[in-house]
Amino acid sequence: MRLLHSWGLAMLLLFSLPAFAMASDWLPEIFPDADAVGQRLEDAPASPILQNGEIVGYVFETNDLAPIPAYSGYPVNMRVGMDLEGRITGVQVLDHSEPIMLVGIPETVLDDFVGQYVGKSIRQKVRVGLSRQQREGYEHVDAVSGATVTVVVMGEGIMRSARQLARQLGILTAREAEPATVREDVFEEATWSELEEHGAIGHLHLTRGEVDEAFIGTDAEGVEAAPEGREEETFIDLYFAYLNVPTIGRNLLGDSQYQQLMNSLGENEHALALMADGRYSFKGSGFVRGGIYDRILIHHGGRSDQFRDTDMRRLWGVEIEGAPRLPERDIFILREESRFDPGQEWEVELLVRRQVGALDTEFAGFSAEVKVPEHFLNIPEPAPDAMLDIDEDRPLWVSVWEDRVTHIIVLGAGLGVLTFILLFQDLLAKRPRLLHVMRYSFLVYTVVFIGWYALAQLSVVNIFTFTNALFTDFRWSTFLMDPMMFILWSFVAVSLLLWGRGVYCGWLCPFGAMQELISAVALKLKVPQFELPFAVHERLWALKYIILLGLFAISLQSLTQAEIYAEVEPFKTAVLLKFQREWGFVLYAVLLLLISAFNHKFYCRYVCPLGAGLAIPARIRLFDWLRRHKECGKPCQICANECHIQAIHPDGRINPNECHYCLDCQLTYRNDRKCPPMVVQRKKREKASRLSGKAADAQRIPVTEVSSGTTEKA
Repeated sequence: MRLLHSWGLAMLLLFSLPAFAMASDWLPEIFPDADAVGQRLEDAPASPILQNGEIVGYVFETNDLAPIPAYSGYPVNMRVGMDLEGRITGVQVLDHSEPIMLVGIPETVLDDFVGQYVGKSIRQKVRVGLSRQQREGYEHVDAVSGATVTVVVMGEGIMRSARQLARQLGILTAREAEPATVREDVFEEATWSELEEHGAIGHLHLTRGEVDEAFIGTDAEGVEAAPEGREEETFIDLYFAYLNVPTIGRNLLGDSQYQQLMNSLGENEHALALMADGRYSFKGSGFVRGGIYDRILIHHGGRSDQFRDTDMRRLWGVEIEGAPRLPERDIFILREESRFDPGQEWEVELLVRRQVGALDTEFAGFSAEVKVPEHFLNIPEPAPDAMLDIDEDRPLWVSVWEDRVTHIIVLGAGLGVLTFILLFQDLLAKRPRLLHVMRYSFLVYTVVFIGWYALAQLSVVNIFTFTNALFTDFRWSTFLMDPMMFILWSFVAVSLLLWGRGVYCGWLCPFGAMQELISAVALKLKVPQFELPFAVHERLWALKYIILLGLFAISLQSLTQAEIYAEVEPFKTAVLLKFQREWGFVLYAVLLLLISAFNHKFYCRYVCPLGAGLAIPARIRLFDWLRRHKECGKPCQICANECHIQAIHPDGRINPNECHYCLDCQLTYRNDRKCPPMVVQRKKREKASRLSGKAADAQRIPVTEVSSGTTEKA
């Protein structure tokens, strides 16, 4: 019994210990010098970290504070440690659904990436990017090739969640930025209407009916209400302005009155003009000496101020051209303790009071805002912590686009060139050598820049991600996270409507361009080509659609599983990872490229689910730009025999679902040495030219007299 009692007492003591007495197996990775984890805080989603019983930091999960969706549409959850100074002590990846990481990039790469944040302070502005993308004032960490969007979101999740927790715990305090100051050297003559157009004068107009509506449902409903038919009468027409700015104050008051006012102001004091007409006074008639003007409130920077009698000055006259009649006008002074910042919006609230009993009063407030135009002010840089708030208020994708301006410009230029080729294809088809140079140069650009450098290889996974987002939680910000992919998909969407699927498959797909270039070299080297009979070839077209439907069906059950099976695409291996992968994936990609040397773009024609996915919406294309003769296919088969992609039917029809828009058929269409209808036209022109030449020669033959009196041809 004594043994059992001792055992029970030990267990009771064990389970009665606070949670921080237990150390977790992850603790050495997050806080190497700590020895215990405390109980979860009640007022913040974090747990304290203890060392010898003293709190040395906190641990939290990013999804509890800043769950930012990554490329899959779901956030990457991480465990983060932060010390009492706001430095990151360790990061551990807990969970993610990123397709690029499911098959391809090992998890150790993510561990190495988040390890770069250890030692970083939450007061630093950290951006993911290479040294060539560095921006002044930012700390940069290396990106992960092929997973840029994922790691950008992860980095932002670490810093944003850490800052949010630091503010809750008081580690990071919001410092007030220095207020803006007036540019006293800037003065522009202006009329009343010009100041209003610049937003320098605020305006609040109330009718009697609007005021009566504000009291509906209160005890003051019906009190002092406007008689029927007079609801549109003006209750008050109130204007207000900030007078310290010379362009506003001097124009409104005149030079003399403005100078007197400025001389009377103390340091960091500000003058506001209130001017009104109507039935209601903004000062009121019951004001007493030493009292407060209880009908006016000034709201600014999270504060509210009222004025006393000592804060009021008479505004003797409004000198500005075009001013309305405003019999009630006064100047009110905001003292230094108000901490007024002219660089921020400020608001005038007018309180309307109605008496409902001997001692009871009802109030209704009406307000309007105004902001001093920035070019009249010197606006200082925000304080360091305030800068962090500004940076976090901006959408994350904006920073990503700013970091990739060069990429965007180069991609935009390339798409501009391609658009020129497509729009003026008829003109270029008359210059086959130029068109060939442009085409193969563009294919090299597609492989090197779009593919290996910008990593903008589209995938059928993108289609599934977009479709899934439409039915779950669609956010444009998710797709804007990768500017190259977003721009490319936008261009593809437009090209599907105008030209069909072939523009992407024939010009912009890096893996397709690799096959095209390999095939071109093979043809130059006279490598034997193996083409399937058209009947078999036509049946094999269906294979890629079957693969697409299978992947789509899997994605309805599990997008993660569909992303794994989408490895039927060799794009990740050949383009995103540049063949730096397990040998099985590399062998598959290389085998497909080798086949293209003997059978032109075999993968694109029969296997590619992305091509099938693009061909379906391309059915609604608006134009048919490819020219055909009535003799094409009946009997001429030249284009059909020369089409390496075999997109031309024996009857001469071009199948837009399979055409890769290489424009070779258009070169033949214009070739008067190869295309039979064009050859006939050329011969007719030559014959006509010969006949016209003979007729011209006959007219030019000279005639000479001979001695016999007859004529001979000289």
